[in-house]
Amino acid sequence: MGKSILITGGAGFIGSHVVRHFLHKYPDYQIVNLDLLTYAGNLENLLDIETFPNYKFVKGDIRNEAIVDQLFQKYQFDALIHLAAESHVDRSISNPLDFLTTNVLGTVVLLQVAKKYWKNDWNGKLFYHVSTDEVYGSLGETGMFTEQTPYDPHSPYSASKASSDHFVRAYGDTYGMPYIISNCSNNYGPNQFPEKLLPLFINNIRNNKALPVYGDGANTRDWLWVKDHAAAIDLIFHKGVSGETYNIGGFNEWKNIDLIRLLCQVCDEQLNRSAGSAEKLITYVKDRPGHDRRYAIDAGKLASTLGFKPSLNFEEGLRLTVKWYLDNTQWLDHVTSGLYQAYYEKQYQNR
Repeated sequence: MGKSILITGGAGFIGSHVVRHFLHKYPDYQIVNLDLLTYAGNLENLLDIETFPNYKFVKGDIRNEAIVDQLFQKYQFDALIHLAAESHVDRSISNPLDFLTTNVLGTVVLLQVAKKYWKNDWNGKLFYHVSTDEVYGSLGETGMFTEQTPYDPHSPYSASKASSDHFVRAYGDTYGMPYIISNCSNNYGPNQFPEKLLPLFINNIRNNKALPVYGDGANTRDWLWVKDHAAAIDLIFHKGVSGETYNIGGFNEWKNIDLIRLLCQVCDEQLNRSAGSAEKLITYVKDRPGHDRRYAIDAGKLASTLGFKPSLNFEEGLRLTVKWYLDNTQWLDHVTSGLYQAYYEKQYQNR
């Protein structure tokens, strides 16, 4: 028999790809997507699967215990894949309380309700918590984050995710909750809200707007194709060991400025503009507070124990990403104008 799975944050960037991946690959699974549809939740990300018979969308807040309890009672979930989170560092600096309540309190509410319904029979149950490499802090010129790297968060966002990771492990140790945690590097690909670097810069290049680069542009990140992240979550969900942590990375480090220059080149090619046009838009701005210098994920455990490897190299993935945004300018325009937020009222309110 198929599983009944609650996916939180399934209308967001990564969540929508996870929902789609599971629905296509496991048609006998019941997938319930719980999302509050805050600014980054977009049901237009899921137009192609919203009528699948094994899919149900529910608008709701993970901090609302009554809603979560009702869903567990109705669908008798075997597992939960928890992606719902406030995730933008700049927003966490200006409004940390939203990150505290959503990322920490919301996670604990989910843990409490799962414990209530699963405590008499943990067999076959799983709380899968999706986290970030930012909990590990910042690296120097060498070294990589492993699953044993001590936590050292530097922003309200990463502190809130670190706290939620600790709560998941505490419920495992204290109550016996079967859990897995994965910590991923920077994701890129279709459907990402355009406050993040790649979709923001693609849209700015499209509209001949400035490309604001923090500091000297030498901050380094490891980049992961979002569909590879969804495939890794699937692999860990089905074959990972309860109580373990898995780092998910793209084996793909780039300094921001080098990535931006490559992006400018690809955009010029796909927009049929003269070489160097987009690069003239680069503008250096004051660095943000607590800006970690370098992240690098060692995903060797995931590769050696479960056989994961990225399906694309970064240059290939970047070209596919640019093409998607330029082919889907209506999606971009809806997001940047706020029109996407009317889709729920139009399609779901009277169902």
